[in-house]
Amino acid sequence: MGVHFLVKKIEESETKGFSVFNHELVPKHVVLNQEEAEELLNKHHIKPHQLPYIKVSDPAVREIGAKPGQIVKIIRKSPTAGEYVYYRLVIEG
Repeated sequence: MGVHFLVKKIEESETKGFSVFNHELVPKHVVLNQEEAEELLNKHHIKPHQLPYIKVSDPAVREIGAKPGQIVKIIRKSPTAGEYVYYRLVIEG
């Protein structure tokens, strides 16, 4: 009686060769170096904690190897703007 599901845990070794960036809906993610991060923060007169957050456990963040405290530049394709760039601060989680 009822519904049964089979759940299989996928080991990291089973995902070798897989990239979330191969999917058309996943935008490009780039880790800013220290100089680029400082330039961004100074240009907008903000502190890192004022940026929107992205968790270190996010699949795209994991794939690019970003660490907590780093800033990720995300470049999304837009039908009206061509490209839309936004930034996220990597946090634990």
